[in-house]
Amino acid sequence: MARLVLAALDNSPRARDVLGTAVDLAFHFGARLVLFRAVSVPPAFPPAAATNFIDPLEPKLLEDARHELATLAREAGVDATVHVVTSSEPWRAIIDVAEALRASTIVIGSHGYVALDRLLGTSTARVADRAHCLVVVVHEGAEHRAHATLRQPYRS
Repeated sequence: MARLVLAALDNSPRARDVLGTAVDLAFHFGARLVLFRAVSVPPAFPPAAATNFIDPLEPKLLEDARHELATLAREAGVDATVHVVTSSEPWRAIIDVAEALRASTIVIGSHGYVALDRLLGTSTARVADRAHCLVVVVHEGAEHRAHATLRQPYRS
C-alpha cells in the first residue's frame, strides 16, 4: 500500500506524535519515510531586515529546520530523508511536495480550533481536503497509535 510516507512536521510539541505515527506506518508498510517542513519569514519581520544581514534570515531558517528534523529522526532511531522548503502557504507546499515525491500517505498534526480557523480553515484541513493521497491526521495530545484519523483521498 504505502510506498512513501511524508511526515509534515512543524516545530510544535505535537511533532513527536506525528513522527511516531509516520514511523509506525512506514515500518508497517515497508515504505520510505520523508520528514518535511515548510518555513517562512514571519510576516511581521521587516523585509529589509531579512536580507541585509551578513547571514540572510531565510537560509538560516532552512538550515535550522533541516537540523531539527535530522535530530528528530536520529532520536527516533529512523533512517529518513529530510526535505525543507520555503513557503508562505505550508499546506500548499505539503501537497506540492507529496505530489512531486509521489507520496502515498501524508501524516500531519491537527491544530486546535479558534474562531478564525473555523472561518478560514487550517493548513491541516486544506491538506486533508486537497491531497490526492491518503492523509493521516494525528490529534493533539493523543497517543499516536490510538487516535490517528485516516482520511481517504478526494477524487475529482
